[in-house]
Amino acid sequence: MTVSIYDISIPAFIRGLTNLSGLLDKAAAHAAAKKFDPGVLVHARLFPDMHALSRQVQIACDTVKGAAARLAGVDIPKHEDTEATLEDLKARIAKTVEFLKTIKPEQLQGAESRPIEMKFPNRTMNFTGLSYLTGFVLPNLYFHVSIAYALLRGNGVEIGKGDFLGPIQ
Repeated sequence: MTVSIYDISIPAFIRGLTNLSGLLDKAAAHAAAKKFDPGVLVHARLFPDMHALSRQVQIACDTVKGAAARLAGVDIPKHEDTEATLEDLKARIAKTVEFLKTIKPEQLQGAESRPIEMKFPNRTMNFTGLSYLTGFVLPNLYFHVSIAYALLRGNGVEIGKGDFLGPIQ
């Protein structure tokens, strides 16, 4: 059996974001049960120089929608970074998942060798599709979802490894 770029990208992206959305559900329930403003969680940071929960979710979404689009050779959807509530963040995730579901396996055929260029303010990074996916995209997705998990857990939300991983099949 051959494993394709699609097989190791789109399903993993959708799973990671779906599980992240579930973490936000538990965060909202926690805030309601403890009777505090859930906005506290949206703005929570692990350390002052780190991004808040809202930005962690935005970056996780941007990472995978950008990757899916680049690997498929389609335009990257634009999402404004205006989310201010847990509901807004869940809507951002849902919008990203809907985009991911439009990407078909045939669009990623040959993507493992497709050149990918990422321009940053202080440097440009060049990848093949496979090195981009495995060395940049997946680590970034899991980093930002892990930080979101840590922010919520550190603020008392009762979540565990099973919530991060989601259903094991």
